[in-house]
Amino acid sequence: MTTDESADARLFAQLRAVWEEVDPMPAGLVDRMVAAVAVEDLSREYALLTLVEGTLAATRGDADTATLQFSDGRTNVLLHVSVADDGRRRVDGWVDAEPLSIRLVQEAREWTTEAGEHGRFAFVDVPPGLTRLRLSLPPAPGETGPGEFQTPQFEI
Repeated sequence: MTTDESADARLFAQLRAVWEEVDPMPAGLVDRMVAAVAVEDLSREYALLTLVEGTLAATRGDADTATLQFSDGRTNVLLHVSVADDGRRRVDGWVDAEPLSIRLVQEAREWTTEAGEHGRFAFVDVPPGLTRLRLSLPPAPGETGPGEFQTPQFEI
């Protein structure tokens, strides 16, 4: 350590001691902050999943269909998944935001589409498997960068 660095270290130690005496850290602050960051991460990583309906329907033949709803409190997404005759899936969706991009992700595969009128979008010819929907959203008021809405994985 150079002389300037050691002088800075002593000065910072003195400042820290003054602040610890004048305005000590509240008890449990570190634990509360860790919990707050963990909750924020969870809410960003996992949107609330609600299974609205899962039925056998004769919409396009005798195929399985499911309707899923996801929400993180600001953005809501409704998905309707149907099975084609060849076993591939069609995912029709509606979003109440104006996303910059919409991606359907399965492991290393990814499909991209855009929302049309009234927030409608669709992915066709998707193989069955664990899937996640990711939306890139415009910045919320007071935020600088784009936001991301991401569902938990779900089986299609």
